[in-house]
Amino acid sequence: MKQIGVGILGFGTVGAGVAEGLIKHRDVMSKRLNVDIVLKKIADLDITTDRGFSVPDGVLTTDASSVIADESVQIVVETIGGTGIAKKLVLDALNAKKCVVTANKKLLAEYGREIFDTAVQNNVDIYFGASVGGGIPIIRVLREGLAGNDIESIHGILNGTCNYILTRMENEGLPFDEVLADAQKLGYAEADPSLDIDGFDTAHKACILSALAYGFQPTLDQVQVEGIRNLSGTDVKYAAEFGYRIKLLACVAKDGDEVEVGVHPTLIPFTHMLANVNDAFNAAMVKGDMSDYTMYYGRGAGRAPTASTVVGDIGDIARNLAHNETRYARAVPSYAEGTVKLRAAGDISSRFYLRFMLEDKPGAFGTVASTLGRHGVSIEAASQKGPANADSSMTVVVLTHKAKSSDLDEALEEIKSSGVVAADPVKLRMI
Repeated sequence: MKQIGVGILGFGTVGAGVAEGLIKHRDVMSKRLNVDIVLKKIADLDITTDRGFSVPDGVLTTDASSVIADESVQIVVETIGGTGIAKKLVLDALNAKKCVVTANKKLLAEYGREIFDTAVQNNVDIYFGASVGGGIPIIRVLREGLAGNDIESIHGILNGTCNYILTRMENEGLPFDEVLADAQKLGYAEADPSLDIDGFDTAHKACILSALAYGFQPTLDQVQVEGIRNLSGTDVKYAAEFGYRIKLLACVAKDGDEVEVGVHPTLIPFTHMLANVNDAFNAAMVKGDMSDYTMYYGRGAGRAPTASTVVGDIGDIARNLAHNETRYARAVPSYAEGTVKLRAAGDISSRFYLRFMLEDKPGAFGTVASTLGRHGVSIEAASQKGPANADSSMTVVVLTHKAKSSDLDEALEEIKSSGVVAADPVKLRMI
């Protein structure tokens, strides 16, 4: 049986999970794959802290370059994260003609073109199944299972921290800041949670999904990103009263020669499958022209789920190497460059939830309704919520029919300057 050596760069949460999985499941993987996968090296600055399991003598090192240079290592696994040293080491490994596995969504979203081109030039595989959805096999689904489909849309709940916060805000009626503090204590949120709660972690993943589905990967600064930092519990409550649940949703879709990529807090009907993805779980719903809707659900982060996908990628590459094959060096070509473009945020159409704090004046709501109508935004439902406030304003919630985003924004600007609102209107997308 052919033996394939693996080197891991980074011995943190995910790296330790990968190492443990390779050691624990070596025998069963060899039987399933007919190749013996052996952990040869692990590089990390900290090689003394107990990770909860033992590794063979001589495996640990503080020299990452020595892992790449080791002739017994054919597969390099990057679990460092970020775009600093991780980028250099990934490129070094590819240029050394070593296959690479990574879970680094930020690296791929920002430098994917350079990395994939380098893999092509060296005719080596690069796998990144855990970069989106952790333990959910959405990358493999798009690469293989749905490869014969024209992908019409992908909607995903792709950040467990945000989903945990939103679930508790709804179920317990708690304010955002209180739930965020609990999430940090429980380890669901980082000390600096900005990447998660401001939507950029989800946006990195949306960019990768766009590349896989459409051969078109926008840069992060081109993508409209809204997080949940400023989401009010009031809107969570009112959405529920209308039969909707708010989720931070990645939307990737194609219409003609334009691709939509965005991240937004979005109202989803209670009856929709994505609405029932709660706590720290993730899910992605894909619509293909032949498959119709399919959904993929599971834990989107954490040591074991993420490591599970990484180990699966290692196994796939090892099987390829055992048969002298390269499968995925060209898996994410920019084949649509020049034929499709990113849809401008203002050109995207959606239904919307609007909340107005109206001055207690005759005809105030009439002004709102007529202004929306003049800009082509029609009202599906409206409801006054509660009595007049202490400042003599009243809360009115409006659900619209599908409208062009730029038309709605123009209407809201006119409403703000009309003197009938006591505060800026709240606008959320609906699915």
